[in-house]
Amino acid sequence: MIDVIRNVQRYHFENDWLSSYWHFSFDQYYDPNNLSFGPLRVFNDDIVQPSSGFPMHPHREMEIITYVLEGELEHKDSTGASDRIGPGEVQRMSAGTGIRHSEYNPSAEHSVHLLQMWITPAVNGLPPSYEQLRFTREQRMGKLLPVASGQNIPNTVKVHQDTTLYVALLNAGDEVQHVFAAPRRAYLFVMSGKLNTNTNELARGDQAKITKEPLIMLKAKELSELVLFDLP
Repeated sequence: MIDVIRNVQRYHFENDWLSSYWHFSFDQYYDPNNLSFGPLRVFNDDIVQPSSGFPMHPHREMEIITYVLEGELEHKDSTGASDRIGPGEVQRMSAGTGIRHSEYNPSAEHSVHLLQMWITPAVNGLPPSYEQLRFTREQRMGKLLPVASGQNIPNTVKVHQDTTLYVALLNAGDEVQHVFAAPRRAYLFVMSGKLNTNTNELARGDQAKITKEPLIMLKAKELSELVLFDLP
C-alpha cells in the first residue's frame, strides 16, 4: 500500500526567520493521527534565513539526522563539538542521555535549506555523540545511495536503530528500485522534480508512506531528487 500525502497537505509554519514544513506532529502542530511513522518521529523541511537559527536547546533519547540541500548550517553542542554542514553533507547526532545544541545560518546573505529527521533509538541511555559525512552529487546520481544506517552499511553515519536513509538524484528516464525485507515499511519524500512510483505520480514536496509492498519502483519523469527511509 502506498499512502500519498501531497505537498499542499503538509503543515506549514513560518515566522520572520524560519519557513518549515512539518511532516509529523511537532511543536504547536498536533494531530493524533499523524504522530510518527514507525521509529520516524520528526521530518522537518526547513529554510532558515541569513544570520538566524535555532538557539541552544536540549534533546534526550533521539537520533537526529540533518541533511543540507543548499547553503551552510553551523552546529554547536554541549559536548564541545562545533562544525558546519554543507550541501550533500549528513550529520547524525545521538542525543542519548542528554545534549544541548544550536543550529545557525552563518551567512549574512544566503538562506540555508535543510531536512531534519528524528529517529527513536532502539536502546536508551547512549552517551551523546555526533558524526558527519559528505556525499557528492556524483555518488547519488542515478541510484539510491545509503547515507545513514543502523544496518552495518559501510560509509554511512551510524544510526542506533534498524533503519537506513537513502538519497538519490535521478535524470529523466532513470529508474531505481528498492526491495523490502518483509515486514518493513518505507517513507519517501520528493525534494524536487517529478517521478512515478508503483501506482502513483509524485511531484516536489509530495510524501508517501509505503507498507506491505515487496518493492518500490521509482522512475523519474524529469530531473528529480528524493530521500527514502527503509524502516522497521
